[in-house]
Amino acid sequence: MTDLDRLYPETIEAAFASDDKIAEAMATLEAAGVEFVMSCWIDILGSPKTKPVPLSELPALCRGKGPQFAVHSVTMHPELGPADPDQIPVPDLSSLHLCPWDPTIAFVYADLFFEGAPYDVCPRQILKRQIRAAAEAGYRFLAGMEPEFIVMEYDSNGQPAKAIDDDPPAGGGLRPKRQAFGYDVEYTLDSMPYLAEMSRHIEALGWELKNVVCEGGYSQFELDFGYTDLLAMADRFTFLRIMAKEVAKQHGMFATFMPKPAQGDWRNGAHINWSVQALDRPGENLFEADGDWSELALQAVAGVIRHGVAITAVNCSTVNSYKGLIGRAREFEGGTVTWAPTHIVHGRNNRSAMLRLPQPRFAIENRAVDMYVNPYLALALTSAASLRGMTEELDAPPPVEKSLYDIETRDKDEGTAQPLPRTLSEAIDGFEADALAKEVFGPTLHGLFVRHKRDEWDRYHEWVSDWEVREYLRFL
Repeated sequence: MTDLDRLYPETIEAAFASDDKIAEAMATLEAAGVEFVMSCWIDILGSPKTKPVPLSELPALCRGKGPQFAVHSVTMHPELGPADPDQIPVPDLSSLHLCPWDPTIAFVYADLFFEGAPYDVCPRQILKRQIRAAAEAGYRFLAGMEPEFIVMEYDSNGQPAKAIDDDPPAGGGLRPKRQAFGYDVEYTLDSMPYLAEMSRHIEALGWELKNVVCEGGYSQFELDFGYTDLLAMADRFTFLRIMAKEVAKQHGMFATFMPKPAQGDWRNGAHINWSVQALDRPGENLFEADGDWSELALQAVAGVIRHGVAITAVNCSTVNSYKGLIGRAREFEGGTVTWAPTHIVHGRNNRSAMLRLPQPRFAIENRAVDMYVNPYLALALTSAASLRGMTEELDAPPPVEKSLYDIETRDKDEGTAQPLPRTLSEAIDGFEADALAKEVFGPTLHGLFVRHKRDEWDRYHEWVSDWEVREYLRFL
């Protein structure tokens, strides 16, 4: 088996771990006191699923002899039916790690196979296939993500409320103007029981914790960790969401990743930062040249801009996502400016642009990403669009260095600043028409994603909201 074959094994047998690696994993887990293994596969939305097995079953699991399951656990609109063969998960032992809050459990991520070949609806397999495509072109992509989420609790009336918030409940007393939550020392101290536990777990996992932030919205947090290869970053982001929820439960709270839970909330973003190295020059960031952004970086930018609508459909994948991609918001906590991206352009440190070329690092930042993203599909399509721009040597449009929140209508008409999609429906139209998205996803998953998201939009579009009732019930 070649190195490229190891990146994306095309048969189930080629994906099996060697006897030596299985024995090494068993010895490590036994010494740590592990009793159960959570072998997780990923569904179309990026949510992990599992059938836990006792540690003694790990060798069988690694040889495709563990639990199997029906397709409905991967997609809500399955292309296979009850008479079709099951999918088989094969653990990727490179992703194996202990559970920081329960040493009797280990987690590992599995790749899905169907009738002996990679299952074409498995998001992890989609990403691995794109990693191999980049390697065949001589490149290795790396990425970091910036997860933001809000921690909440249920109040005495059973309604969700911000968990770390010193205001009295509505109707319970005077609610005076207060300091914004973001970066505030007092609120950071109030949050430390939760943040400290999350931080200890991230350090125990060896992820190199970089940034712990009380974000702009009340009870909103960001925890940034080390840059790594695409597959490891997608696995880390997936586990971070698991961990944020489990630790919150231990403190009598719950974590929400909803992109914009309320009118006044800052959006829960998950910005993707990525760079590229040459396989024959590991460690050298090809997006930097003589202390500035390289031509290759601008070609990658051009590729992502060309496919920006389709990428946004994946990165901002819910109806609610588009409530956050606006420049200014009414009833906003901490002012009126959202700092969210609004247009498919790039700019040097311009946070109102979809793509930011930041000051402190040579990694392109896509700001049009939120916490409901499927990281495997997002990183697959992002790297594919970047690679297309690099291999075709596309020219990036001029950078936009002004705030896009006040951009004039004539700029849009001239095509110099294409707005981001305003709704999920617009985004899915672009995704469906995008040939690269269909190539990366494959026709089956591409069609399933469109079908699922159109159903989501149609159900939302038919719903009569509270806003409509208040606005129209007695208006005329």
